[in-house]
Amino acid sequence: MGFLDALLGGRKKLKAPAPDRLFAMSTAYVTLQTGHAITTKGVAGIVFQPLATADFESIATEMEEVLRGTGEETGTTITTADDEHDYRWMILHDPDLEDLVVGVNAVGDALAVGGYGDRVLAAVFAFTDAKGRPVYFIYNYKRGAWYPFVPAGGTAGEAGGQERNAEREMQIKAMVAGELPIEAEMERWFPLWGMPI
Repeated sequence: MGFLDALLGGRKKLKAPAPDRLFAMSTAYVTLQTGHAITTKGVAGIVFQPLATADFESIATEMEEVLRGTGEETGTTITTADDEHDYRWMILHDPDLEDLVVGVNAVGDALAVGGYGDRVLAAVFAFTDAKGRPVYFIYNYKRGAWYPFVPAGGTAGEAGGQERNAEREMQIKAMVAGELPIEAEMERWFPLWGMPI
């Protein structure tokens, strides 16, 4: 066991993806908005698997307080929710997409610094297209890659049929492939049904 492993309490340290992969959304959004009329809904979430330990809960609570504090300056508000699979969502609301990216990154960083980076599953940014249909961009932390998720009808949070519009997902992939690191293996484009955003 190395020195860093000892500091992290023996937790396995995963190689973290470069942070610029998450921040790529800030520039890709300009293309989505100006070239394709896909606009932010002003909401994003980061989902992670919570642990029932005092240390983990302390980090999550502290991060929530920091975001609430900085939100007074940026206008970002935060809520939390647990989904039906017992995953925790930190949901950020802000009309400025860059503020959402910075906030999501702050939560992911805090969990990683605390030694819980392997508990973070994904970040999700919600958009609508010119016809008002939902479009989600999902960032898979473990893979360091993005992919689009387009429910066939309604929103991903609605109960009922869980079908996706694969053709539309491919069109959106083509729109941003030069600006976002897109997940190359499409079988890893996992849908996230029942999202609280």
